[in-house]
Amino acid sequence: MKSNKYPPDTSQLTSIIILTRNGLTFTKECISSIFRHTRENFELILVDNGSTDGTLEFLKTLPNTKVIANKKNKGFSGGCNQGITIARGENIVLLNNDTVVTNEWLCRLLWQLNKNPSIGIVGPRSNNVVSHQAITPTPYKNMDQMQKFANEWTQKHDQQGYEVDYLSGLCMIFKRSLIDMIGGLDERFSPGYFEDADFSIRAQISNKELWVANDVFIHHYGSSSFRLNRALQNKIILDSQKKFLLKWKMSDLKEIRETVEREKPFNREHHYIPF
Repeated sequence: MKSNKYPPDTSQLTSIIILTRNGLTFTKECISSIFRHTRENFELILVDNGSTDGTLEFLKTLPNTKVIANKKNKGFSGGCNQGITIARGENIVLLNNDTVVTNEWLCRLLWQLNKNPSIGIVGPRSNNVVSHQAITPTPYKNMDQMQKFANEWTQKHDQQGYEVDYLSGLCMIFKRSLIDMIGGLDERFSPGYFEDADFSIRAQISNKELWVANDVFIHHYGSSSFRLNRALQNKIILDSQKKFLLKWKMSDLKEIRETVEREKPFNREHHYIPF
């Protein structure tokens, strides 16, 4: 389903940064969906965190992509920061490798990002994501049905969106100028979790709003890189949560709004994360 409402914007380059650590099947499906459903001007930056399943060899076969091959796992934040460092785009997308994007996903995210200069980061709706971005249950049983559902959802919720306190890192888009202002992802949260909430807080301290594009749905398989070891995943989540709450002097995520107000104005010496 194509529409002329969002003609491809070829004036701005968008850098799409994807991290990989094994999960070759997911990565192939994700990248295939990007090439199929993205009409905008984009570059693909792939950061591999020491895969052992043939992922790196596959990435090197892709046309018009930049590949960073880490021998050791630099975590989500470290890998994203590497990608951001070489990104040429005015717009930057961080995208999980276990997602499947849908028709008009990028042009609609860009529309939401550009509709108001106060908006700093935009994320989509998904099936497997934090509650304020989630659509559950979803009615599809395979990816063809998912694309049909996403198209119908998009048309029904055209140009709708709403503000939130934090966004999931499974897919977020922002301007290069935001990175110039607040820095990259905080690598104290490596190998993963809560760096997206931290990034969200720092964006808001710099007076930017966080927005969910209600007319964009992408599928997320969910925590594929951690799936082999659930106990390890739970430990990583708890460790990152402790670091996050300690950093921001919070007892839980419900305190984000008051924390943002307490921390204002943005202090580069205190809030900026070099990368």
